[in-house]
Amino acid sequence: MARVLLIEDDLAVQKGVTLALRRRGHEVEVAASGETGLLVLERHRPDLVLLDLMLPGMSGLEVCRRIRESKQVPIIILSARGDDIDMVVGLEAGADDYIVKPAVGEVLEARIKAVLRRVVPAQDDEAERTASGGGVGPERHGDLTIDRVALIVGRDGAELPLAPSELKLLLFLSAAPGQVYSRQQLLEQVWEHSFYGDVRLVDACVTRLRAKVEDDPRAPVYVRTVRGFGYRFGPVA
Repeated sequence: MARVLLIEDDLAVQKGVTLALRRRGHEVEVAASGETGLLVLERHRPDLVLLDLMLPGMSGLEVCRRIRESKQVPIIILSARGDDIDMVVGLEAGADDYIVKPAVGEVLEARIKAVLRRVVPAQDDEAERTASGGGVGPERHGDLTIDRVALIVGRDGAELPLAPSELKLLLFLSAAPGQVYSRQQLLEQVWEHSFYGDVRLVDACVTRLRAKVEDDPRAPVYVRTVRGFGYRFGPVA
């Protein structure tokens, strides 16, 4: 099971989430403030962070940004603020998913499993490609190199620090260059959600991904928009 760091100041939420996750076999460490959470992050080395937005002192958004400056640990925002603006801002700060409180244990467990699967390569697909003699070694797409086994994406010789959702989105799109996927399809395949309202996750992740892989995010070469439908991977030849 996973090591989870819960950064949350509400005692009732701390107790409820901790109990729900420990019942499912997870190891949980709790921090009541952003500052404490960042310190515990270094000591606890969690597999995943559950992060409240409304924290005393340092805000959850600032905590998220600081984590993303040096680490790619999966982050799920757990917040009572469910407005579109709050969700988009939280996702663009670097979170991999967003859950609106209150969340039952089954929802938390499903989202945690889905996020953690994003950091694991598709072993069956890789084994099949290797056995057939194809897909061995990093792929080249224009200036990008994608190593699906090592889960490393590089550009111009430098490794790109991609968060789990950014990495899985790029791996999924680049596996079929030119194929157009709707936001709903990407939501189901990458985030493993089925609720249409969560398509904001897709758009926010695309924004972050473009900022890292494109020369000019306003004129993307790799992650391209298909107006009225969704996205496709379309690097230059």
